[in-house]
Amino acid sequence: MPSPKAKNPGRSSGGSPVLGSSYDFMSLTKPLNRSPPPHLLQRQGSDPTTARLRASESPTRRRGSSSSTGSAGGQGPPEEDGIRLNPSLIRVALSSLLAIDLWMSKRLGVCACEDSSWGSVRPLMKLLEISGHGIPWLVGAAYCLYKSDSVAGQEVMLNLLLGLLLDLILITIAKTVVRRRRPAHNRMDMFATFSVDRYSFPSGHATRAALCGRFLLAHLVLAAPLRVLVLLWVCLVGLSRVFLGRHHVTDVLFGFWMGYCQYNLVELLWLSPQTLQGLLGQLV
Repeated sequence: MPSPKAKNPGRSSGGSPVLGSSYDFMSLTKPLNRSPPPHLLQRQGSDPTTARLRASESPTRRRGSSSSTGSAGGQGPPEEDGIRLNPSLIRVALSSLLAIDLWMSKRLGVCACEDSSWGSVRPLMKLLEISGHGIPWLVGAAYCLYKSDSVAGQEVMLNLLLGLLLDLILITIAKTVVRRRRPAHNRMDMFATFSVDRYSFPSGHATRAALCGRFLLAHLVLAAPLRVLVLLWVCLVGLSRVFLGRHHVTDVLFGFWMGYCQYNLVELLWLSPQTLQGLLGQLV
């Protein structure tokens, strides 16, 4: 019998290539982004260069680009925005102090109107308000300066008048710069108000009371009971501003501190009548 012919190991009985053949192994190891045949390009009616670029975009590359895009446009904010959204400790402390100030001012406004819990004491609080107003103090200091016969009395009244004028200037500047509104429960029925008086910070009555109180205690010989009355008047004027709802608590506290510092400034710029006459002579 004739020897059987050697079968082609690369083909099976059906004529199809075997998976283990070198031809199929080479076809499997070829890169996936090979360009399609020209007849397919002509059938699709596309440019060969464009088709190669499309074929070169592997699924892994698309997946990587989509993941990078998703991370850039994710729901979480960027790191800088996250840091910017975190409030600072100072801002939180200031907000807390402001909330406490508003709460205390509203609770202490017991004489804001006649229907308040202490509405019957409102006339007395308004009398204290007038006693700390700037117009009575300016008129009184100018009158005492005019009627004074001694040089020492004229010197004291002159510097008190200059201190009151300095107080009005500084209060006007501070209120214009800060522009803090008065409490919501306040009734604008004050004595002799001006356009700047619609602002609340700082309290002009508190600054004036502290300034005049220190001035009287330092330059007038007063007995012990009168000195106690001066201190009591200063405290009551400050309390009346909060009880009437005119100011917040911080307005009065800052006003006391400002008036205390204004007296130091008056002492630093102390003028004698001779010095004032010399200055007026140079100006004229």
